[in-house]
Amino acid sequence: MSARTARDRSWLRRPLVSTASVAGGVVLWWIVASIVRDPVVLPSPIDVLGALVKYMSGPYPSQGVTLWQHAAASLTRIAVGFGLGSIIGIAIGSLMAGSKAIRHIIDPFIELSRPLPPLAFIPILIVWFGIGEVPKVLLILIGVVPVRIIATVTGLDNVEPELIHASRSLGGSERYTMMHVRVRAALPSIVTGMRLAVGMSWTSIVAAEMIAAQSGLGYVILQAGNYLDTSLIFAAILVIGVLGLLMDGILRLVLRFLDPAGAARRV
Repeated sequence: MSARTARDRSWLRRPLVSTASVAGGVVLWWIVASIVRDPVVLPSPIDVLGALVKYMSGPYPSQGVTLWQHAAASLTRIAVGFGLGSIIGIAIGSLMAGSKAIRHIIDPFIELSRPLPPLAFIPILIVWFGIGEVPKVLLILIGVVPVRIIATVTGLDNVEPELIHASRSLGGSERYTMMHVRVRAALPSIVTGMRLAVGMSWTSIVAAEMIAAQSGLGYVILQAGNYLDTSLIFAAILVIGVLGLLMDGILRLVLRFLDPAGAARRV
C-alpha cells in the first residue's frame, strides 16, 4: 500500500471515528440523564436542543436579545482582543528573538506574568475602566500576549541556522532576514500558538461576561444559572464549544496551508 493511499484512507476514517465518538457521547449523556430524571441537575440532549432552538429566535432574558446575538457579542470581543493580542505578541516576540538586549529586558516580565491567571485582573480592570468593553478586551490581551510572545520566540529560535546564513550570505540585511526568512519559517509555530490563545480567549471573555456584562454567552450562563435553567446553560456551553471548534478549524486550515508537509505527518 502506498503512502498516498494510506493517507487517503486515513482522511476517510478520521471523520467517521470522530462522528461515532460524538454520537457515543450523546447516547451516554442521554442514558445518564434518563437515570437521573432531574432536568435541573442534568437535562437531556433533547431539552438542551429545545432551549437552543427556542433562544436562537427568542430573546434571553425577556428584555434582552437572542442567543446568536449574545454569541456575536462574545465573538466580537474575542476578535478585537485576540487580534490585537496576536499583533502585539508577534511584534514583541520578533523583537526579543532579534535582539538579546531586548530579550533580557522583557523576558523577566513575561516569565512573571505568564503564570498569573488573567481572571485575577478583572477587579482591577473594572476599577480602572468600568464595566464597558475596554476591560473585556484588555482581559483577553492579558491572556493572549504572553502566549503569542512565547510561541513566536520559540518558533524564531528554532529556524534552521542554514536558512539564516544563506540569507545573510546573499546580501540580506538583519531586518530582511528576520521578516522574510525567520518569520516565514516560524509561521507554523506562530499559528500553533494562536490555537492555544483562542482557548484562553474564550476562558477570559466568558468569565468577564459573568461578572461585568449585559450581553454575551458568559452573561447568559450566569443568568440561566440564577434561575436554574440548566438546559440553557448547556445550550450556551454547546455554542461556545462549536464556535471554538470552528475557530480552531480555521487555524488548522491556515497551518495546513503554511506547513503542508507537517500537516501530512500529523494525519
